[in-house]
Amino acid sequence: MNLRSHAPLHHPGIQLAPLVLLLLLIFFLLTWNAARNENELDVKVPKASAAKEKTSPIGDVVVNVKADGNVVVNRRTLSAAELSELLKSLVQLNAEQAVVIRGDEAGAYRNVIGVLNICSEAGITNVAFATAK
Repeated sequence: MNLRSHAPLHHPGIQLAPLVLLLLLIFFLLTWNAARNENELDVKVPKASAAKEKTSPIGDVVVNVKADGNVVVNRRTLSAAELSELLKSLVQLNAEQAVVIRGDEAGAYRNVIGVLNICSEAGITNVAFATAK
């Protein structure tokens, strides 16, 4: 006595919803990590009472000037010559290249002025200074 039905078995197919959710999760984790990279450095910017929130465009270069005078761009410590070369090459690609200088409040003012001088020599005319609210 055979009680099983002889109906063909249907393959459930590939479920796309979990795959899409996994890809979205990976995308958001990577973009979140990239967005907070520059703010994680141990540079404490000074506070300004009149500071305004600025959304920086994707092309902005963030130059971190640490308290000891080291200059960090994209988690790489650069010498003055390397920073100058980097900025000059960026100006050749985009004449309106913007630079945001994040100077540590405990650092010497001459370190920030040195970076500002390098920006000027490289042809950067759009410079902003980061402050905390």
